[in-house]
Amino acid sequence: DGYLPRNRLSEQERLLAQLSGAISEDLGNLGRTQQSIGEVRMLTLEQVREGDELPPLAHQVTATTVVLGALASRDWRPMHHDREFAINRNGVRDIFINTPNNAAWFERYVTDWTGPRGRLGRMKFRMGEPVFPGEEMILSGRVTRAAVDDTGCGWVDLDLAVSVSGSVKTSCRARVAIPCHADDN
Repeated sequence: DGYLPRNRLSEQERLLAQLSGAISEDLGNLGRTQQSIGEVRMLTLEQVREGDELPPLAHQVTATTVVLGALASRDWRPMHHDREFAINRNGVRDIFINTPNNAAWFERYVTDWTGPRGRLGRMKFRMGEPVFPGEEMILSGRVTRAAVDDTGCGWVDLDLAVSVSGSVKTSCRARVAIPCHADDN
């Protein structure tokens, strides 16, 4: 009773070390997340100028990125989850990001830039070529107009793009409402 052979103990010690490492990493990530929450961006129209470039957002696309995006939008079409179907029936090299997933990436990109008080008013995009697992997509954007409307609402017009290896795959135009100044809602 209570006796463990040396090789069994080593296995348990190894698993404990892995678990301890994972917990430490999770705690470190939690600390960074809490710091990020404390540094939430609150963009106002006063801070935006025509011609401003938005900071790029890079994401390494995986099969999980593609499949979960399709599932989240209830897009059951096989070219977004069945590699053989995508290759043999659609004539593409792999599964690829669907339309609602593209929209979600643009929405995230814009609202990450504006902060929680930004409100997406309009978005129109054109998908040129698919984005596949194994590619790094880069979202980029530029302010084309920043103005206050007749009701006092601050609006920013944006030209956005998803690019892979310097080639634009999807282009987008968006309009987002942001507070005119820090005391605005």
